[in-house]
Amino acid sequence: QINFVACQLFALLAAFWFRIYLSPSHASSAVRHAFATLFGIYFAVFCFGWYSIHLFVLVMMNYGIMNMASIPNIHRYSFVVAMGYLTLCHISRIYIFHYGILTTDFSGPLMIITQKITTLACQLHDGIGRQAEELTAEQNRLAVKSRPSLLEYLSYLLNFMSIIAGPCSNYKDYIAFIEGRHVHMKLLEVNWKQKGYDRLPDPSPTGAVMYKLCITLVSLILFLTLTKNFPMAYIIDNEFLDKTPFLSRLGYLYIVTQAAKPKYYFAWTLADAVNNAAGYGFSGVDERGTFRWDLLSNLNIWNIETATSFKMYIENWNIQTAAWLKRVCYDRAPWYPTALTFILSALWHGIYPGYYFTFLTGILITLAARAIRNNCRHYFLSSVPLKIVYDIVTWVVTQLAVCYTVAPFVMLAVEPTIKFYKSVYFHMHILSILVLLLLPIRPQTHSLRRAQDQAMMNSVKSK
Repeated sequence: QINFVACQLFALLAAFWFRIYLSPSHASSAVRHAFATLFGIYFAVFCFGWYSIHLFVLVMMNYGIMNMASIPNIHRYSFVVAMGYLTLCHISRIYIFHYGILTTDFSGPLMIITQKITTLACQLHDGIGRQAEELTAEQNRLAVKSRPSLLEYLSYLLNFMSIIAGPCSNYKDYIAFIEGRHVHMKLLEVNWKQKGYDRLPDPSPTGAVMYKLCITLVSLILFLTLTKNFPMAYIIDNEFLDKTPFLSRLGYLYIVTQAAKPKYYFAWTLADAVNNAAGYGFSGVDERGTFRWDLLSNLNIWNIETATSFKMYIENWNIQTAAWLKRVCYDRAPWYPTALTFILSALWHGIYPGYYFTFLTGILITLAARAIRNNCRHYFLSSVPLKIVYDIVTWVVTQLAVCYTVAPFVMLAVEPTIKFYKSVYFHMHILSILVLLLLPIRPQTHSLRRAQDQAMMNSVKSK
């Protein structure tokens, strides 16, 4: 963990240097690719020693697949090899090398590289192996039209900005950043003459980086003061269960779940700041004219803490992983996209039983929350007081549902998970099943949704 923090802080300094002294106006794309790759390899070796060989083996295996596999199958082969290798490493890490879950190890970077490999393979398949009219608007925008060179491939997967903690980004965005087109492309979406500008502005990421570093510092303080004082294991302590009423146990569950979050806020926000410091992550201009640097942001803390639906919570937590799951699984699944996406997420995280309890429970709660929203929400939109009541109730239920769902993710093993669910009477499971049995379900089929997306894209094209 000390190596992790040291590498990320050094990466932050290197990112500032990279943006100033190796900017596209001072260095060629090849030099920028080479520097980003070599520093990334150095960080990996420094952090993980000889275990970093797993990263390089997976990268080179999939580079061979990318160049030798047929385009119609490139995304399938890449997915199977990358996920298969990741799963074998998860198994060996736990049962052979006896790595603990709290130990910083090579599986984290391997998970990010797996995301990037499968993302690029799918986007390459879209760009070369499919017709434009077969793609959604987003797939069309991100489609890759030619196989990358070895240097481009290594830079995308192993660059120092994301090798340690991510996040996953799209290949076209990364290449545009290296070539100096990244910010320019986003600025062209705005009519600057109408706003009184004679030329395109030159947004600086310094303000965004400083703001994110402040969040990082606060998150670190909260982690050091709260996380160890409110351990998740206490919610299944026999004395606690015997003496604490049910509602108080739910309240404490919320507290210990809140205490577990700062380490994620710290790691993801720092990783975002590193990319921004290098000049990567510009996402455009908001309605107020403010420059936004959240293209690679992995969370929206305000939306997480104020979420009034399970869907809203998920969409703002680990955002780039959610985007990856959508692009490689949900949008391509022939059937049951929600269930398959949750299962893939569990498999990607590892093989601890707690992960599967969490994600399988998540499927049930997601379907139940969707049924309640579709059948009930419109009754509360007729007046402001009713809407406020609805928001308060749904906020409380959402936060408790998330705590109930993620507790096994932290406890990991089967025995404490079952003990926890017994202690709270499996109430969320029972309520979700009752909702699905009693409320009419009006799902929009996956194929129909894709057809509607395609019809919308064709309509835009015709205009």
